[in-house]
Amino acid sequence: MNILVVDDEARARERLRRLLADADGRYALAGEASDGLQAIEICRSRRIDLVLLDVQIPGMNGLDAARALTALDPAPAVILVTAFDHETLLAFANRLAGYLVKPVCRERLFEALLRVQKPTPIQCIGPAGSPDQGPPRIAPRRRISAHYRGGLRSVPIEDVIYLRAEHKYVTVRHVDGELLVDDSLRALEQEFAELFLRIHRNALVARARVCGLEKRSDGYAYIQLRDCAERLQVSRRHLPEVRRWVQGDD
Repeated sequence: MNILVVDDEARARERLRRLLADADGRYALAGEASDGLQAIEICRSRRIDLVLLDVQIPGMNGLDAARALTALDPAPAVILVTAFDHETLLAFANRLAGYLVKPVCRERLFEALLRVQKPTPIQCIGPAGSPDQGPPRIAPRRRISAHYRGGLRSVPIEDVIYLRAEHKYVTVRHVDGELLVDDSLRALEQEFAELFLRIHRNALVARARVCGLEKRSDGYAYIQLRDCAERLQVSRRHLPEVRRWVQGDD
């Protein structure tokens, strides 16, 4: 799926670019535009399957640009991206491929992309899904990425030792250092539930790197992690579950 990102804010375009890069090649960023007229010209000159279109762009606004884009032949699918979740916008978005509310998170973006994506011939002749079956589960990433000094740093998920929420970011501690990402700890826990264990309201540890528990004189338990000298505190709330998992009772 060739995707065009349209937003007049460079930071917003960068965020969508990074999220799409985490999709392991399932989606291709075909271009970027900062206004509606530029977006229309790009869609006329090359094959664009989907436009992620910000509503508040200079000149021709996002709603007018969406009308023009859907009138093209062939017309790309359009998903509106907005900071405002109001009835007029929703009514218009329902006639398009949908909408996303800023700040766009990975789960909502990929759910929207899955709804737009046409089934492949193999999917068409495959077994029919159950009518009560929920939307397809988004496969977790194989790497965690973040922009750093103008470039993109990427860490294989198997190299991650722990994830710890600090202020507005999450610190990704890995075998070669640290990385700051703007994903929420909750979203990361949901995505990598099978790989990470919650030990505190602000920390997840890689299950494969847990060596044991250490009780200290302060009365708290601390998790022992392979390839990491640091000991992370286990909260009293999460201690029973962590202890069961360490002892192999789960």
